[in-house]
Amino acid sequence: MEAFLVSTSAVALAEIGDKTQLLAFLLAARFKKPWPIVAGIVAATVLNHAIAGAVGAWIAEALGGDILRWVLGLSFIAMAVWTLIPDSIEEEETKIARQIGVFGTTFVTFFIAEIGDKTQIATVALAAHYAQAVAVVAGTTLGMLIADVPAVFLADKFAAKIPTKFVHRVAAALFLALGLATLLSDFELF
Repeated sequence: MEAFLVSTSAVALAEIGDKTQLLAFLLAARFKKPWPIVAGIVAATVLNHAIAGAVGAWIAEALGGDILRWVLGLSFIAMAVWTLIPDSIEEEETKIARQIGVFGTTFVTFFIAEIGDKTQIATVALAAHYAQAVAVVAGTTLGMLIADVPAVFLADKFAAKIPTKFVHRVAAALFLALGLATLLSDFELF
C-alpha cells in the first residue's frame, strides 16, 4: 500500500504545472470534448507507465544491493531538483493530424510528451525502489489523473488558482526525502 500511496502523491504533486498537464489544458481548449481527451490520457498514461514500471523492475533486479541504493537515492534527489524547474509545452507536440480524432490525438501526444518526462522517470525509480511495479504503476497513473483530469474539465479557470511554485516545492521535498531515506537506509531489496 505504501508503494501505491507514495507513487500517487509524488506524481500528482510533480504533475502540477508539468508539460503534460499543460497539454491537457491545451487539448481541452482546442477540442472542447473532455471525455475522449480523458480516455486518451488514461490509455497513454497506463501504457507509458507500465513500460516505465517494467524498466524499474528490471533495473532493481539487474542492479540490486548497494549500487541500486545509490542509483535510486541520487535519482530521487535529481527528481527533486528537476521538479523545481518549470515546464513549458512545445506547440509541435500538439500538431497531430486531425484524422486520428480527439482520442487518437490525445493518446499520441500524451504518450510522446511522457517519454523522458519527470513523471515517467519517477515511475521507473519508484518501481525499482519498491519492487512492486503494479502498485507503483497504478499509483503513478492515478497521480497523473488527479492532476490532469481536472485540467481537462476546468481548463483555464483552474490553472490560475493553483499555487504552482508551492506545489512544486512540496513535490521536490517529497522526492528529496525519498532520496535521502534511500541513501541513508540499509536498503535490502531482496
